[in-house]
Amino acid sequence: MVAVLLSSGSLFAKDYNKTNPTKSLKNQIWKILSDNNLEVDHYDVTAKILFTLNDSGEIEVISVDTKNADLEIFVKGKLNHRKVEVQEIVQGKMYKLPLRVTA
Repeated sequence: MVAVLLSSGSLFAKDYNKTNPTKSLKNQIWKILSDNNLEVDHYDVTAKILFTLNDSGEIEVISVDTKNADLEIFVKGKLNHRKVEVQEIVQGKMYKLPLRVTA
């Protein structure tokens, strides 16, 4: 098992069409991704996750920007169509989330 870290930094500071997810949403995603048996080749692997929420409150992964194909498959498999609890769903709102995985 590897550690999954979600950054709260602003890697997309100039991209005004994308929004940082709420703390509650980040915590839910962290819990989903923390339950894993992912093997990473390198000590520190990063990704930038771009996603939206559908009207049923499910995550729809748009992209996972990473150089590690296994991490991309893992993130999409764990998050895509996973239901999360959110206060208000704004149709079409895009969220971005930096991700770091450490061994």
